[in-house]
Amino acid sequence: MTWRLLAIAMPITIFALAWLGHTMLGLGAATALVLGASLAPTDPVLASDVQVGPPKSGQEDDTRFALTSEAGLNDGLAFPFIMCAIAIAEAGRTGDPWVLRWLGVEVVWRLAVGVGIGVLLGFALGWLVFRMPNRAKLSRTGDGFVALGITVAVYGIAEALHGYGFVSVFVSGLALRAAERNHKYHQTLHDFSEQLERLLMMILLVLFGGAITSGGLLDALTWSSVGYALLAIFIVRPLAGWFCLAGTACPSTERAVISFFGIRGLGSIYYLAYALQKETFHKVDVVWSTTAFIILISIVLHGVSVTPVMRLIDRRQRRGIAAKETKTIIKQQRKTELG
Repeated sequence: MTWRLLAIAMPITIFALAWLGHTMLGLGAATALVLGASLAPTDPVLASDVQVGPPKSGQEDDTRFALTSEAGLNDGLAFPFIMCAIAIAEAGRTGDPWVLRWLGVEVVWRLAVGVGIGVLLGFALGWLVFRMPNRAKLSRTGDGFVALGITVAVYGIAEALHGYGFVSVFVSGLALRAAERNHKYHQTLHDFSEQLERLLMMILLVLFGGAITSGGLLDALTWSSVGYALLAIFIVRPLAGWFCLAGTACPSTERAVISFFGIRGLGSIYYLAYALQKETFHKVDVVWSTTAFIILISIVLHGVSVTPVMRLIDRRQRRGIAAKETKTIIKQQRKTELG
């Protein structure tokens, strides 16, 4: 399901949002693509119930895994589309060809470097953390700050080598876990990361609220922007997710939940700010206001609804497991009686 969400749902979402941005908001091709690519990545940090649980907790059902893994990888995979928009804007200004350079550098090279650095450093750090001689290995410290050091080091090295740092960090996390799956130090790293994540998210949300209330972030909002936001949240992402999961073994209820919880977060602001400081785009104020309004709706809507919805999914799964166990017991009893 993860690869379907990444390879099918995300491109559909990007181009659908870009087309709506062009037709509804009057944006040029480059600006519309920036808006679509900034809004496509999902962000489960804003609703922790969507994330998979701590190591060995058993909270890794298909729904949580699909949403968490999608959000972990689509942060980096949205960047080629951001870079495409920057290349289009630059080409419109200079007239230089851009397609081959974009494909070769921004798609092939940077993705390959991001994945390669993530795998290499993940396993290397796994050896440092878990397999060095006992007096030197990092897991002896019991310090969760190692998680922050690993994140910053991997991201910095990947970006220095012109790879996608977000992809490298996610892949290195997978490689680090694969290096030693059963060590109790994973719990320490998880707990520290979760606490730091919530602290930083609280700070960023306060800043986001300040930008809305007194920074004029919604000043350029129009009725067209409101309509665009509602289509993005209630139509584009749900339909793209539902379509890409067609034919899987995912039950319809879970398929609907995965499709609906395309949570938009502060990552969208990062992508937008990154693109706008690299090249000149038109109607920037409209783009900022529309993005902020979508994030605001998503924070409220998805944040309020995620806990009861995931509890409903958990209850349905428990009932399904209980029903299977009951059927198994009945079959065994019938075999015993026939025997």
